[in-house]
Amino acid sequence: MAKVLISDELSREAISIFENAGIEVDFKPGLSAKELNKIIYKYQGLAIRSATKVTSDLLSVASNLKVVGRAGIGVDNVDVSAATACGVLVMNTPFGNAITTAEHAIAMMLALTRQIPQAHSSTVAGMWEKAKFLGTEITNKKLGVIGCGNIGSIVANRALGLKMRVVGYDPFLTHERAKEIGIEKVDLNELLSQADFITLHAPLTESTRNIISADALNKTKKGVRIINCARGGLIDELALFAALNSGHVAGAALDVFSSEPAKDNILFEHPDVIATPHLGASTVEAQEKVALQIAEQMSEYLKYGAITNALNMASVTAEEAPVLKPYMSLGRLLGEFLGQVDMDELASVRIEFDGKSAYLNEIPVTASILAGLFLHKMDTANLVNAAAIAATKGIEVSTVKHDRRCDYETMIRVSTSYKGGERSIVGTLVGGNKPRIIKVQGISVESDFPSDLLYVRNYDRPGFIGAMGSLLGELNINIATFHLGRKERTEEAIALIEIDGKLDQSILAKVRELPQVVRADYLQFSS
Repeated sequence: MAKVLISDELSREAISIFENAGIEVDFKPGLSAKELNKIIYKYQGLAIRSATKVTSDLLSVASNLKVVGRAGIGVDNVDVSAATACGVLVMNTPFGNAITTAEHAIAMMLALTRQIPQAHSSTVAGMWEKAKFLGTEITNKKLGVIGCGNIGSIVANRALGLKMRVVGYDPFLTHERAKEIGIEKVDLNELLSQADFITLHAPLTESTRNIISADALNKTKKGVRIINCARGGLIDELALFAALNSGHVAGAALDVFSSEPAKDNILFEHPDVIATPHLGASTVEAQEKVALQIAEQMSEYLKYGAITNALNMASVTAEEAPVLKPYMSLGRLLGEFLGQVDMDELASVRIEFDGKSAYLNEIPVTASILAGLFLHKMDTANLVNAAAIAATKGIEVSTVKHDRRCDYETMIRVSTSYKGGERSIVGTLVGGNKPRIIKVQGISVESDFPSDLLYVRNYDRPGFIGAMGSLLGELNINIATFHLGRKERTEEAIALIEIDGKLDQSILAKVRELPQVVRADYLQFSS
């Protein structure tokens, strides 16, 4: 039974979702990093919010961890690269708190333009400073949205409803999408120079860190107001403080800060700054929604292999998972076959899909093939990190889908090129779900993938079968099945021999000494 740890405060309904899926749950919010490191090896799943830090140190001792689920959109508290290297899937819930965060950004903008927090403090202190708090209308003002994804597009929609004009900057925003959400696509410099209000909705990456820098602030209109409900680190806080002091920036409304919890920040000293403690996703509806979503996603992955909202692997729907499962098994076994045969300096992997397989989501199947290819040399290789391993090693991976008839209902061919030449294997599914070898090195031969297989390349000459049988008999190795194939009008042939028991190197050496044998490899396949 899979076991999940919830290490941050999450709705108790999430526990019920896990339990109803047959998954054991421990609810232990507030663990220190040291405490978490001591127990994480027990769990296949870790459900978190923003408090738990999933570091490379934690992942290094999480020997059984398969998935980290972040209830929310931001994953800057998760070392995604380290998780990928460790073969741990990272999921989030990018849509669960989108409306809530967008509404908070609009609320912050309105509070900023009418100085509501400052006016409240003044009024309850017994002062009636009506003239002091002169606001400005937002109608017909121009809002610049930096980051026009899920949240940014909702903010733009709400702003249009308030009769604002909206421009957007996002390197992934197409003109068609901009038109669809009713905004004008501009470059960053245009946005900075035109906007009366700037709201940030971008992730924190190396390219977006300090996107609102001193240089960027110098390009803005005098009197601009800035709202950040996305991520701390998008704004150079010292530069913003200086721009507020000079009067170039009229005000800032900030829900996030470069260091959190932000109990001491230079911007708190400025009277034209509104600050809230990272409340963007803090509504009853959003907290419940993201907790239930992450529990459902993690349960479907641990139970069925369905992948939703993953940051380091392509999605596989719950409907796709059972259809893909036998193809992924076939792919892994094909990869295992080639991965156990010497392939020094592997340069490329080419995967061809024929028949029914050509209509599948090929990404998980490709990942399975690569995982199998690396498995016997790197026992940490799996679906999540296989593509990253290939990229790190400089191995070129390509896929081809053939729209053509083939001899089998479905067929997958894996070809590799390496320092010594090329290798290939072709497999199919018998009865729709049983993996089977149908061709090796261009030679037709049919075999299952047994636990223990002797793969022999030999000269097609009389006496080979007898010599092989006699040798294995003398060595007390029982032959379970013996499959032969040969290339017509050549001496080239292969044998796939299923054996009972294991082969050690001394026995393999004796097999290789047979005069008809060109090469021999002992292969083992995982169940």
